[in-house]
Amino acid sequence: MKSKLPQTETSIFAVMSGLAHKHNAINLSQGFPDFKVSQELIDLIYSNMNKGNNQYAPMPGVLNLRISIANKIEKLYGLQVNPESEITITAGATQALFTVITAFIGQGDEAIIFEPAYDSYAPAVKLNGGIPKYISLSKPEFKIDWNEVEDLISDKTKMLIINTPNNPGGFVFEESDMLRLEEITRDKDIVIISDEVYEHIIFDGFTHQSALKFPDLYQRTVAVFSFGKTFHATGWKMGYVIAPEYLMIEIRKVHQFNVFCVNTPIQYALSEYLKNENNYLNLPSFYQQKRDFFVSKIPNSRFKVIPTHGTYFQLLDYSAISDKPEFEFAHWLTKEKGLASIPVSSFYHDKKNQQILRFAFPKEEETLEKAAKILNSI
Repeated sequence: MKSKLPQTETSIFAVMSGLAHKHNAINLSQGFPDFKVSQELIDLIYSNMNKGNNQYAPMPGVLNLRISIANKIEKLYGLQVNPESEITITAGATQALFTVITAFIGQGDEAIIFEPAYDSYAPAVKLNGGIPKYISLSKPEFKIDWNEVEDLISDKTKMLIINTPNNPGGFVFEESDMLRLEEITRDKDIVIISDEVYEHIIFDGFTHQSALKFPDLYQRTVAVFSFGKTFHATGWKMGYVIAPEYLMIEIRKVHQFNVFCVNTPIQYALSEYLKNENNYLNLPSFYQQKRDFFVSKIPNSRFKVIPTHGTYFQLLDYSAISDKPEFEFAHWLTKEKGLASIPVSSFYHDKKNQQILRFAFPKEEETLEKAAKILNSI
């Protein structure tokens, strides 16, 4: 049988987490917290289970949750979205991304992807017969040259995927980036995916520049969000997409045959939990403290800290330590030193080696301190 993804291997996240388990290493590879989910939120889920909210939810999602999301979006980004026609609840952000790409990419269509990029974008494009077109960004700032983007756009370009704050780079788009994106895609038949799953995890006085803040840009944009990242519950696989109605009609055509609907009691619980904005607006300071704690523990290590202004990942440059390729060095660090990370080369289609590893810091301070001691010893 011919493979539809012949060059695609097992996800690097699964590989490194498996390696961490095998060698009993501290796992700072996969981005999941090791602290508890809010007891209030868990109690709300349990309460809704007891109320009988256990059967299929409406295909687009529980309306009360979509209303809560619409209220949040208007408050944060100034955009009024119709909860009935412009919001769909998904089984996490990865399912949302796959659904959206499937809805709009066909045979021979091109999709522009900025690397380093989350590893689900390109495979989804390829599975739908599309052709990824890559723009490679480099350390330490990972800045986008929008003139290069404009030159890459052709009649075959049907999609452009952005991610801010960026995983794994930790860089964030500025208002000028969004305005330039708005300008170069105006009057073109291009759908923009704005992956904003780390919208609330942003530091150093930066402001999240959601595509939803730019009315003209929004008219050709699908914004993707994650409850798992926001509420420390990645295993629940809960997310949502926001898009103009004419785009959402097409998205729901695929969504209904992909997953149809998602976890009902959690949707009802989230609809109530979102009403208290403190449940998500305190995240920037919460995660900046964790980043700062982690970095403060390695000031004299030979790893060079690359500034991160968003997400819960810290990039460290090991070029002063070794000339080994990233995967080889990450493997060595896990097996021999007991600390798992992710090689940033995994986020480039050509495995571009810059001698950088990604470390996840949504962990208890005890875990981060143990990891720091290992880094300082190398």
